[in-house]
Amino acid sequence: MVFAGRNISRAFYAVIALVVFAGDQVTKRIIESSIPERGTVTVIPGLFSLTNVKNVGAAFGLFADSPAAWKTGLLILASAGLLGAVASIVWRNPKLSWKAGVGLSLIMGGAFSNLIDRIRAGRVVDFLDFYLRSYHWYTFNLADSAIVIGAGLLIIQVISSD
Repeated sequence: MVFAGRNISRAFYAVIALVVFAGDQVTKRIIESSIPERGTVTVIPGLFSLTNVKNVGAAFGLFADSPAAWKTGLLILASAGLLGAVASIVWRNPKLSWKAGVGLSLIMGGAFSNLIDRIRAGRVVDFLDFYLRSYHWYTFNLADSAIVIGAGLLIIQVISSD
């Protein structure tokens, strides 16, 4: 792995994944201990709030309303499988570009954190709530942010091919 003329080891990618995992877990616990479920703290009026939401579905609340008993198990299996695939790519490719390596590390850290929450509690805590007037984005967490940024880096890597 070359970044600014230096080799980047897998250990660096592991550190990124661990920082994402720890940051997400800590922020979720802070939100759970500070804001009651469905409670909201306005940070920037008309734009951003912290809201304690329990998400039993997938990203963006997909399948959240499904009463299917197997939903959580399926989400856990799918998350674990995808996490294993990403880890395998990082492990088996020591010469990833920095964009791919960092992108995959962000995805691993976020996916692992959300997976642990699903295994432990059957749901994840979402709390970042962005909106403009009546237009609301789905509430999400730091793990989700890391996954999206990581995917963005992978897309940039594919497009730029450097």
